[in-house]
Amino acid sequence: MENNRIIIGTRESRLALVQTGMVADFLREKYPERSVELLKMTTTGDRILDRRLDQIGGKGLFVKELDRALAAGECDLCVHSMKDLPMELPEELPLLGCSRREDPRDVLVLPAGRKEPDPSLPIGTSSRRRILQVQKLYPDAKFESVRGNLQTRLKKLDEGLYGGLILAAAGLKRMGLENRISRYFSTEEVIPAAGQGVLAIQGRADTYDFDLDGFIDPGTMLATLAERAFVRRLNGGCSLPVAAYGEFDGESLALRGLYYDEEKRVSRTEERSAIVRTKEEAEALGRGLAEQLIPGREI
Repeated sequence: MENNRIIIGTRESRLALVQTGMVADFLREKYPERSVELLKMTTTGDRILDRRLDQIGGKGLFVKELDRALAAGECDLCVHSMKDLPMELPEELPLLGCSRREDPRDVLVLPAGRKEPDPSLPIGTSSRRRILQVQKLYPDAKFESVRGNLQTRLKKLDEGLYGGLILAAAGLKRMGLENRISRYFSTEEVIPAAGQGVLAIQGRADTYDFDLDGFIDPGTMLATLAERAFVRRLNGGCSLPVAAYGEFDGESLALRGLYYDEEKRVSRTEERSAIVRTKEEAEALGRGLAEQLIPGREI
């Protein structure tokens, strides 16, 4: 890489470009003498849209092409939605930090003019985590998988293929589509995916001649590390409806988690809080909550 260039890897979707643009704009302002460029890529997860992620290999399908480019030195860092990052990252491609969290909540999006989902049409979501929790609020609803970028899913809704969509508030807000939100689900009603609303910045384990101080949010990083440790301990991911959400008040981290026991077909939620100052303490909190949820079971 030329020293006067900073190249950022990103997916090509409009939402990904908006999110990566936040990091790029920060770096351009901090380093006005340098050229900040984007390396845009279509990932396997963007191309295969007819199956759920757990049926085609999980979250890693959104990052593997970008991982290769990063490892090969074709870009200096990559920006991802934190919830798209696999729970296990290569040592040579660590998480450098994350943004302050946008609204972490899940939301219901309905067609224009409706106040409740049309019961004759399915609610669109590909997430078992969302289905498990939202069906308690809409017990008569049926759910159907929907894939594609945000615009594609909204178009399918507006064409009458779905009675509603369950989406993340963060993406809609970043795209300027907050007006499409019909209902916010509280984080107690629907526990978000680990890292929801957070931008992850992934780099190489080598020396950089730039930094992201001022963009990276340490408190969000601790909360996200706890959430990811919880999911990792339960071997969760795309295939299991596992969720975790942490709130950090500057000293104490409160973590709430959801686990679904597929054998017994029951879900459990628990909470745990601790004083957290380090990455190790945050991850210990996440693992401890996982063990609290399924006592006596080897995990």
